[in-house]
Amino acid sequence: MDLSRFRVAFYDCLTARADALFELADAVLCEQGPVNTLVELCLAAQHRRGHGALYDGLNAGRIDITRLSYSLSGLPLPRDRDGRIVLAVDVSNWLRPDADTSAERLFCHTYGRGKNQAQMIPGWPYSFVAVLESGPSSWTQILDVVRLGPTDDETEATARQVRDVVTRLVQARQWQPDDPHILIMFDAGYDVTRLAYLLDDLPVQLVGRLRSDRVLRHPKPPRTPGAGGRPPKHGPEFSLPDPDTWTPPDVATANETPRYGTATASCWNRLHPRLTRRAAWTGHEGELPVIEGSLIRLSVDHLPGERDPKPLWLWTSATNLSAETVDRAWRAFLRRFDLEHTFRMLKQTLGWTKPKIRDPEAADRWTWLIVVAYTQLRLARDLTDHIRRPWEPRQQAGRPLTPAQVHRGYRNIHRKLPVPARAPKPSRPGPGRPPGRKNRQQAPRHNVGKHTNQPHDERTRG
Repeated sequence: MDLSRFRVAFYDCLTARADALFELADAVLCEQGPVNTLVELCLAAQHRRGHGALYDGLNAGRIDITRLSYSLSGLPLPRDRDGRIVLAVDVSNWLRPDADTSAERLFCHTYGRGKNQAQMIPGWPYSFVAVLESGPSSWTQILDVVRLGPTDDETEATARQVRDVVTRLVQARQWQPDDPHILIMFDAGYDVTRLAYLLDDLPVQLVGRLRSDRVLRHPKPPRTPGAGGRPPKHGPEFSLPDPDTWTPPDVATANETPRYGTATASCWNRLHPRLTRRAAWTGHEGELPVIEGSLIRLSVDHLPGERDPKPLWLWTSATNLSAETVDRAWRAFLRRFDLEHTFRMLKQTLGWTKPKIRDPEAADRWTWLIVVAYTQLRLARDLTDHIRRPWEPRQQAGRPLTPAQVHRGYRNIHRKLPVPARAPKPSRPGPGRPPGRKNRQQAPRHNVGKHTNQPHDERTRG
């Protein structure tokens, strides 16, 4: 059984405090209701150790992340209708606004309750890579998670993460040379054209959302005989907010959807942005590249809660798209929002961001434990039964269980699963700090935000 094999493989990836970390993950899975605090998990029957071992496992434990990542890549992965792997990349923030003693915090973009009420709150941003499913399902398969640090370039860090994930998929034989390219979905916050340049040697096709104020360029026109001067590098402008600059689309499709009405997609091939030596391209050696792709404009008749739905602009690294590939691109991008359901499950039910952990390395271990717990729920979704509350409607026949429903019934199958963790040894708690003695070793305070490793004068610090 895949679930039993994965549990044993996960235990083998724990190189220090293995028993405490393994039982902590089981306590998260078997908790009745949402996880609110760490100390409550030590009261679960699956956690046979005290609260001291729980915190010691997070602070001093060790997880072989490389080995665990290969175990996740070797699991049966969901695929598209044509057997293609579809990945989604997105960032979810662990907000820590009052944790002055926690290092490596960044200002994280957080949406407010009202319109245009976004805020920048200190926290730890984590980049997730997950496999998307097709059909009516909110499940995803998380393959990797990386915490973005103060010195990281988001685009380069994302490119390294995607490269590692694709390399592991190839080594695990999840992708063969004859298989179609892997689709990777990005939201508007990513520089998808630069990512396409950094990942050009991989068998991937990138699809990213563009802001509605972007300006792209057509390919350079053919040079007329006898023309003088420097040949142009770019063609005419294609301004997304200006319909007067639009040319007739190369491909146009229309599909009837049960929720959005008629979905009309228009595609323009071989469009590229005009790069300048600023920001990420400041230190680029040689001539700036021309990164060509295809632009897709998707418009629908109606959206839930919106009277006048705005069109969706997508840019893909593939060129010369057909009607079938255009529909596949925007349909796969709409599945990217399943990752938001995964984030909600991790935070609201599994309690990913509930603990008040100081050390960022301990936060990384807790994050990977949550990823392992969610993976076990996905592997157990066909083994658990739906435990219906009296006020809940009956489950429709043939409808798959949601992650929250599987989490509710996981404790019923836990006793049938292998538990490689050893029984705890009898011991007594330590003496702790003597009564009346204060802690004289205060934790250092850390600044929030991006910084570089350049030398600076300590006397200038505020």
